[in-house]
Amino acid sequence: MTAATLRHLFLASLWRRRLPTSLSVLAIALGVALGLAVQLIHRGALDEFQRGVSLLSGQADLQVLAGASGFDDSLFARIAQLPEVAAASPVLEISARLPGRPETLKILGLDVFRIAAVNPSLLPEPATAMPATAINSPKDHQQSDPSAAAEQAEQAPPDLLATLRENALFLSPAAAARLGLEPGDSLTLQAGTQERELRIAGRVPAAGVGQELAVMDIAAAQWQFARIGVLTRIDLRLRDDLPPAHARAAIAAQLPPGLAVLPPAEAAGESLGLTRAYRVNLTMLATIALLTGGFLVFSTQWLAVVRRRQELAFLRALGLTRAKLWRGLLAEGALLGLLGGLLGALLAYLLAALAFAAVGGDLGAGFFRGLNPHLSWQWLATLSYLALGVAAGLAGAWLPAREAARTAPAQALKAGDEAEAYRARPRWGWAAGSALLAALLCTLPPLGGIPVFGYLAVLLILLTAILALPGVTQLIGWLGVDLPFASSPIAQLARARLTGAPGQTVVAGAGVVASVALAASMAVMVDSFRGSVDDWLTRMLPADLYLRASDSSASGFLTPEQVEQVRALPSVRELYPVRFDSLRLDSARPAVSLIARRVDGAGGLPLVAGTLQVPDEAMPPAWVSEALVDQYGLDLGDHLQLPLGGTPRSFTIAGIWRDYARQHGSIVVRMANYRALSGDKLTNDLGLMLRPDAEPEAVMRTVRDILGESVSEMILPGDLRAMILKIFDRTFVVTYLMEGVAVLIGLFGIATTFAALTSSRRKEFGILRHLGLSPRDIGRLLELEAGLGALLAVMVGLVAGGGIAWVLIEVINRQSFHWSMELAVPVVLLATFAAAMILLAAGAARLAGAQAMRQNAVLAVREDW
Repeated sequence: MTAATLRHLFLASLWRRRLPTSLSVLAIALGVALGLAVQLIHRGALDEFQRGVSLLSGQADLQVLAGASGFDDSLFARIAQLPEVAAASPVLEISARLPGRPETLKILGLDVFRIAAVNPSLLPEPATAMPATAINSPKDHQQSDPSAAAEQAEQAPPDLLATLRENALFLSPAAAARLGLEPGDSLTLQAGTQERELRIAGRVPAAGVGQELAVMDIAAAQWQFARIGVLTRIDLRLRDDLPPAHARAAIAAQLPPGLAVLPPAEAAGESLGLTRAYRVNLTMLATIALLTGGFLVFSTQWLAVVRRRQELAFLRALGLTRAKLWRGLLAEGALLGLLGGLLGALLAYLLAALAFAAVGGDLGAGFFRGLNPHLSWQWLATLSYLALGVAAGLAGAWLPAREAARTAPAQALKAGDEAEAYRARPRWGWAAGSALLAALLCTLPPLGGIPVFGYLAVLLILLTAILALPGVTQLIGWLGVDLPFASSPIAQLARARLTGAPGQTVVAGAGVVASVALAASMAVMVDSFRGSVDDWLTRMLPADLYLRASDSSASGFLTPEQVEQVRALPSVRELYPVRFDSLRLDSARPAVSLIARRVDGAGGLPLVAGTLQVPDEAMPPAWVSEALVDQYGLDLGDHLQLPLGGTPRSFTIAGIWRDYARQHGSIVVRMANYRALSGDKLTNDLGLMLRPDAEPEAVMRTVRDILGESVSEMILPGDLRAMILKIFDRTFVVTYLMEGVAVLIGLFGIATTFAALTSSRRKEFGILRHLGLSPRDIGRLLELEAGLGALLAVMVGLVAGGGIAWVLIEVINRQSFHWSMELAVPVVLLATFAAAMILLAAGAARLAGAQAMRQNAVLAVREDW
């Protein structure tokens, strides 16, 4: 046979089966679209983030970094004079809160005389010199005649001293556009609970598109934001004639405890490491959705092979070889995968563009909030997902092609031989081996911080469920399990079909098993996680009212005097001050969070090991999070060196606690110990325990009168808990979307299967019509068959989902995020979901079999081909 004839026989058959073909293509397209869209969104966000890193680091070869509190600027002179250093630039980075607005502005305090040698792209460009009236009264300037001001600006020379003025601020184009400010305008920022009014004195023209930041003189930044004598990093350019590794080691030897010297890319990698686990989890969910699409291809191709069984056998008898038949059927699957991949790629770029327009580069977890990425063509990612789409089509077509090639032509030419294709044998040995291998993979550690073996275990559990499906179907028949309504002839026929042709259940239920397992496992994991977070918030939020000047990373804080003013209020019974910082325990690892707070009484920690009741000893206690235990190999009773106040301080680990807020790890110490060892008296958060007769709203008004209306944030614990849980739910929006797609694909499989089954069982339905069954009875028979098949598939899927949920909770989440959670099973939700799936499957089968119900019984029986 010629190649053109083979193309017509195989590829053109897809056109004749337009509905199954369209559903298969759509299923693969949805899996490809979700996976590729996640990659495009994160790639755009990562590119924008890395452009920002490149802008901030410039030509620096190394950066000296500390924790959030920074380090003494006297170190700069010592580092800058080292023989390995060609140029050094001190930097004070501040996240400045805008009073009364839920926004912050990144401000870089720079030495303008040194920055040109390391990072000239951050050089500020002064605007033209403004009149004294404009400097002293920005509001009057804004109300003056615009044309006169523009003419005056053109005639005035640049203000060459603007970069050294204590109130001069230079905005990047993106920041100026977001804030709507021009040179000469003023901007109010917060330092502690004080407001600082700065003048926009120019711009940072080389900052690039999408980078929102501001630059000012470093001495002015230290003074304005109460950071006198503090730096957050030093950018270094090394001598060209020295090996970088040698220079790095020499510089590291000069650093006090708690500081690290890193290349800019490695320092940025610490921040990107927080996003990796989230991105990998979403990618794996998209891959499972694509896998479910592969099961749908399997169903449609298997049914197509059964329907054309005699046709293919006739071609074999005319001389078509097994190899050509194999290749032809695989080509059908590959074409389905290619078409689905192309459609999915187009959908992915559309979804990514919509996501960038709506939420930027953030997919709900908040890692890239504030970035403005741009969509670009990603050839490698696109081709990779096209290849995955083709692979899904080939994988789905492989078993049907193998079955068709192995079938003897003489046997397949017999009328009624189609039933042989549904006599699937139980694969208990394969299922047991797959389950055992999944259990062994769960014991292996992650690779590079990614739970690769955990994801493989998830795929093996899905495979185990599919392999066990025909055995479970036959087992139901062997055990003689009867249903309450199984006494009617139609119910008996449906049950006989189910147990006599278990392959039909496999073909129809493979996608259902995968989608139910995915949806059930995610429901259990999310419910367990949400319940654990809710319990955690209850323990972590014991106060009646919470007060802060800004979040822990921004420029607001409370002074001891302000804390005492709040304490003196008659409605306040007790205070819980909290101070946040970050420390570097190891120069090769990211900084960890340090939390100084009260740990006893109502403010206790959610411990998983150890105790809160530790007597005062020579070595103060510390409580470390699960993430820190996993990453540093710590245990109860171990000693921990914390660099406080530039000096290593020894602590003993008294407990291990559950922390859902900080992935890199956290350490809690008593506030009294922290202040005594560090000398830091500031407070970030303040929990207020009120007297029984106090009104929280009245207390909030009094505190605002003391501290100022726009420089303090107050919230009730119930509102704070609701806000955090809302953020939690938003984080899983994409997860829910992927679950919905997988379930939709499973229902596609049911509809496609029974649409094809009605065509392949025309003679059977015709005989049943002659025996007295009406078209309505045939419809009920299809409903019962689909309902019973879906019931078995849902049961197997729920069991598999329970296993996958355990892997997600105990392996993948633990290895990805280093936290534990209490198992919670949403029984009502799962029961409702299972019932809905069974009813939808029955309805889909009834609609798909409508043609069989309208079929002429005589013509159906006369068919013998």
